[in-house]
Amino acid sequence: MATPFHPAAFHDLPEEPRIPHAWGKTRGEDVVVSSPHFGRVRTHVRRFGKGPPLLLVHGLMTSSYSFRYVFEPLGAHFETIALDLPGAGRTDKPDVSYGSRELATFLGEAMRELGIYGCPVVGNSMGGYLAMWLALDEPAAMSRLVDLHSPGLATARMVALSAVARLPIFAPAVDRLVRRDPEAWAHKNVHYYDETLKSLEEAREYAEPLRSPEGRRAFAAHLRDALAVGPMRDFERRLRALNGTFPVPLLMIYARRDPMVPPSVGERLARLLPQAELRWLEEASHFAHVDAPQAFLEASLPFLLDTERV
Repeated sequence: MATPFHPAAFHDLPEEPRIPHAWGKTRGEDVVVSSPHFGRVRTHVRRFGKGPPLLLVHGLMTSSYSFRYVFEPLGAHFETIALDLPGAGRTDKPDVSYGSRELATFLGEAMRELGIYGCPVVGNSMGGYLAMWLALDEPAAMSRLVDLHSPGLATARMVALSAVARLPIFAPAVDRLVRRDPEAWAHKNVHYYDETLKSLEEAREYAEPLRSPEGRRAFAAHLRDALAVGPMRDFERRLRALNGTFPVPLLMIYARRDPMVPPSVGERLARLLPQAELRWLEEASHFAHVDAPQAFLEASLPFLLDTERV
């Protein structure tokens, strides 16, 4: 394997990923979710497998495609249902704010529309943060939660991002930077422990929503609103008020060398929620379901299948 986190040049990317995946076997559909905040949102969903439902929630600048390497192994036990969040992937991109609380509420609305309200959830990155917010606001929304390297607690990097994102020039600047070459932007801003897993297929998938002004506007709004530090501080206060017990069974999985969200976030969450389980991955990234799928599955599947755990 190449040096960890050593980026490959965009012009050297292969057309297809070097390791095959099950994305092409998933069943795609569009479901209309009615949301007081977002309106009527045509929401793209991918399904794979049979059994009780399991919801997969992607992170910032990715989509349901990010779960391509775990659809099959999870689908041996569950009907895996991965949606594209508003403003991402193949889902609509309404011109509204994209705050973490609003996106979390949308998750619950989508689960009701899909008939899976109360199922287990796996959330990666921003998706894990949103799922944790939903569990705080609506504990009945999920039976258990796997949080894969989410943000959610204010860090120096998040404080700086929030300050810049409030400037009037932020959204126009993001638009100019991204529209030059959306595929190269997507390649540059998704980081793997093993960068040789990247391909033009992936770059095109993540770049597709960034090709339109609506998609770039929504991406800037995700950065500005969903990762704002004010709600993160509210989130931390809510967690402190729980006295260590999260509303649903919670497994947190963090990579020790992730360059995107500091691993210290996992340590801080573990101190706030000592009754939750924390698992560390040594040779993995923020996207362990892509670059360390076996380690991710070994950590998460026993938890997901342990229906006796409360």
